[in-house]
Amino acid sequence: MGTVTIGVSIAVPEPHGSLLQERRAGFGDPAAHGIPTHVTLLPPTEVDAADLTAVDVHLAAVAAAGRPFPMCLSGTGTFRPLSPVVYVRVVRGAEECAELQQRVRDASGPVPRELQFPYHPHVTVAHGIEEAAMDRAFEELAGFEAEWSCAGFALYEQGPDGVWGRLRDYQFGAPVVPPQVGHPAERGTIASR
Repeated sequence: MGTVTIGVSIAVPEPHGSLLQERRAGFGDPAAHGIPTHVTLLPPTEVDAADLTAVDVHLAAVAAAGRPFPMCLSGTGTFRPLSPVVYVRVVRGAEECAELQQRVRDASGPVPRELQFPYHPHVTVAHGIEEAAMDRAFEELAGFEAEWSCAGFALYEQGPDGVWGRLRDYQFGAPVVPPQVGHPAERGTIASR
């Protein structure tokens, strides 16, 4: 069956996602149109295709235990010189993102991945391009701001062409089951408890 490369992230909603993607392309980042604008929870990770069902079950459980939280992006930062990245900062929701990514990568789950660097939630707007373009991204997006209520996250798979496609969305909170009346056999269903 082979392996697939997956990632888990919080999508930056419209119109902000498209705007930042277009700006990233405008700075000359060739990966801009292949990567939806996002905050990473699980970086690119190779898994056996046969394990996708276990990953799906795990992510559904992580989402069910989560609750919506406010997200706010504001200003820019950089990982240079350690890593050639300019990003938009997560100024609200960072703690919740950190907790989520830990649950996604939990050692008891199907993707117990170690990170190359300490986790720092952010939205990449330039990666691995020439220094002058990185400086431009840092300066031109310094005033960028966006706010929304984060209600879930998504699982993505990287295609053979390098483009990331969304496989499934996971909404926070366990489904609300209405109270059942009467004996299960009388209703023709099994009661959920």
